[in-house]
Amino acid sequence: MDRIVEYYFNAEVLALAFPQVLAGFRTTVIVSLLVIACGTLFGLALALLRAASIRVVNFFITIYVDIFRTLPQLVVIIFIYFGLPYLDFTMSPFVTTVLALGLVLSAFSTEIFWSAIMALPRGQWDAAAALGFSRARTLLTIILPQAIRLAIPLLTNRAISISKGTALGTAVSLPETLGQAQSVMALVANPSPLTLAAAFYLTFFLPLVLASRWIEFRYSRGR
Repeated sequence: MDRIVEYYFNAEVLALAFPQVLAGFRTTVIVSLLVIACGTLFGLALALLRAASIRVVNFFITIYVDIFRTLPQLVVIIFIYFGLPYLDFTMSPFVTTVLALGLVLSAFSTEIFWSAIMALPRGQWDAAAALGFSRARTLLTIILPQAIRLAIPLLTNRAISISKGTALGTAVSLPETLGQAQSVMALVANPSPLTLAAAFYLTFFLPLVLASRWIEFRYSRGR
């Protein structure tokens, strides 16, 4: 037990690591929130664009969704950070991580929103058309609110899952929680900073997980 405390809960090392890991935690929170916001909004935009039923547009959206749902998040991050400079386009680790994870989340969000739209009865479209509603008005005022309600449980779980990929930003030197903890650990030769990083991750992501469970329960009950 003493060895466990010494190596994973060393008070002196934890105190030394706290300021640096806290700074990394702030980066983690900002990146995660940006990924969730950008990925969800862009995914919703693509789903609405797909609902326009333009064959060529739908073809390219489908390819986009399939590619970014298939590629591992780390591959996307590395490709953007190390590949785009060959096209004279360089981005910081912060922007790279937000963009990469945002693209992945947008692909899943598109599919989730689109599936929710398609799950609604076709009769609602026909009834709205009979009342003189345009297709766009029907989509925005009748179909979309219901589709969002159906999509929220799946979307929250996927958003949390992908936003946890901020830790992969260490591959491109993003100074987030895990990266900062590893830096201190390398200096002191003690893994206690990883325990601190785990505590920070729990502080941020555990409430999100509990909130997603509440949302899923609430909507499954139809309240």
